[in-house]
Amino acid sequence: MYIVSTQIEHVLHESRRFAPSEEFSKLARVKSKAEYEAMYKESIDNPEAFWAKAAEELHWFKKWDRVLNDDKPPFYKWFEGGQTNLSYNCLDRHLTTWRKNKAAIIWEGEPYGQRQILTYRELHRQVCKFANVLKALGVSKGDRVAIYMPMIPDLAIAMLACARIGAPHSIIFGGFSAAALVDRINDAGASMVITADGGYRRGAVVELKKAVDEALGKCPSVRKVVVAQRTHTPVQMVHGRDIWWHEAMENASDVCPAEPLDAEHPLYILYTSGSTGKPKGILHTTGGYMVGTYYTSKYVFDLREEDTYWCTADIGWVTGHSYIVYGILANGATSIMYEGAPNFPTPDRFWQIIERYHVNVFYTAPTAIRAFSRWGDGWPARNDLSSLRLLGTVGEPINPEAWMWYHTHIGGGRCPIVDTWWQTETGAIMITTLPGANETKPGSAGLPFFGIKPAIVDEDGKEVDNSHSGLLVVQKPWPAMLRTLYGDDERYDEVYWSKYKKQNWYFTGDGAYQDKNGYYMIIGRIDDVINVSGHRLGTMEIESALVSHPMVAEAAVVGYPHDLKGQGVCAFVSVPVGNTPGEKDKEALREHVAKEIGAIAKPDIIRFTDALPKTRSGKIMRRLLRDIAAGRDTTGDTTTLEDFTVLAKLREDQEA
Repeated sequence: MYIVSTQIEHVLHESRRFAPSEEFSKLARVKSKAEYEAMYKESIDNPEAFWAKAAEELHWFKKWDRVLNDDKPPFYKWFEGGQTNLSYNCLDRHLTTWRKNKAAIIWEGEPYGQRQILTYRELHRQVCKFANVLKALGVSKGDRVAIYMPMIPDLAIAMLACARIGAPHSIIFGGFSAAALVDRINDAGASMVITADGGYRRGAVVELKKAVDEALGKCPSVRKVVVAQRTHTPVQMVHGRDIWWHEAMENASDVCPAEPLDAEHPLYILYTSGSTGKPKGILHTTGGYMVGTYYTSKYVFDLREEDTYWCTADIGWVTGHSYIVYGILANGATSIMYEGAPNFPTPDRFWQIIERYHVNVFYTAPTAIRAFSRWGDGWPARNDLSSLRLLGTVGEPINPEAWMWYHTHIGGGRCPIVDTWWQTETGAIMITTLPGANETKPGSAGLPFFGIKPAIVDEDGKEVDNSHSGLLVVQKPWPAMLRTLYGDDERYDEVYWSKYKKQNWYFTGDGAYQDKNGYYMIIGRIDDVINVSGHRLGTMEIESALVSHPMVAEAAVVGYPHDLKGQGVCAFVSVPVGNTPGEKDKEALREHVAKEIGAIAKPDIIRFTDALPKTRSGKIMRRLLRDIAAGRDTTGDTTTLEDFTVLAKLREDQEA
């Protein structure tokens, strides 16, 4: 039975549970449900003492006067009065321990055979040299630096060097166009761009310097450009403005003490797409973000000294900031960086890397997992994945069938899966299951991390019970939270805090529900909700039902104007490679959804497609699919779209 309401209805039910093995729990940082609950209670009842204790595990040049200043919400301040440096905590503090000769970064280029290992000592040396390069080129504390690079070690070196001298960085994903660069460089007022001649992607050279040259005609704030050599393709060097990385580094000193920075000193700006077409510059500061990423890395990934850890994200996204570089290196772990595509030159490239480096912890996106399953079970089976002990997912809700494929074919049925919910804005993981303490549930993000107080509420702010879905909010501030939108406090207040202004709650923009055990299931973005005859249905659940059919590799569901229902359900479906679906298959999928969820959720339209429009981080751009389904022109920001030909093909098929 469906209840007509303004709430999102959850209609897909999952009963499978997987407990960690006794062996895993015995060695875990948090070993039981009772231990998790005790730590969580402490973090909620006395958050300032809890986070002070966590912060004391890191280095501070000057201890804070106040853990949390909440006098002027939503402009919170953490560890006020304290002075620290995140580059120091990622590097210098390890040099007095045995970790000095431990691998900090293991890098593999997309072309076979290109590899590099940087120990903590060598990474520290390179970061100090480049920090001195920055200072010699006129970059001072507070100056913004734009970084537009491929996934090479120089990218991590550049960001750590910026953090070392207090120059906030703005990393722009290396696949963005010149137009996207212009918007982001100008909004930040960057005085320098750090780039490379190019990078590799699926065997082709991506011409980064060429895009920078095109953009800088419209970026008056930029005075200098530093160019790393990666592909050795010819580029134009502008006299007086452009400097080769290797030439600047040649005579730079490798001594550069880390600058003591106020805890609230800006660390970086990271731009996310805005529905209005104007990107939002998320601003994170030093102290709170450092503590949040350090602590979540330590406990969520259950990091051990001997671990080789791999997050497959690009550093151009927040996942790469927090869980390739800052949080991982602050823990003294070994972090893998891979430059290229997951299926180049063959669909088992990821699994080859896991076997080669004996990866223990593997963190990737649901969209990648669905692609892996579509390519076939045989590819992971070719490689030895026995080193893995923990898996993770990030970026969007994972449907249960993809979760089960990951669990079975990658984890061998033995590895806990931490499904992590968080955002660019939150800075660090907010909801997940701690792998040694709690059961995991396919498709469910799990339980709140320490210090995080989420709630599911209706439009008026009243908490709903677990028979209903609602809007996900966070009721208490947390250390890694964004501080504002760069240069736009008013928009920050409006976008994230105005909906529940009276309560001072952070509005996530996501719909969710809790099961009877308190586990959170993220349904998806509120703007992805479909209102079918008064029933508000989350697209994720219909997509999960579709993907549970063996014919379907990936699905994206959107609403479109419907004369009778208000909104109809349109499903864009891709199938495993080599299959050719027809009209009978569409009807079979409709009936499958009806069986899994109910007749109300049956797609009115099913469109088979070879590919779905995605951002360069792998998220499906449902907003564009809504435009196609409704027959509208594309609106809003499309700079994050990876392949415009996918969109063109869908429009051609629509017109046909």
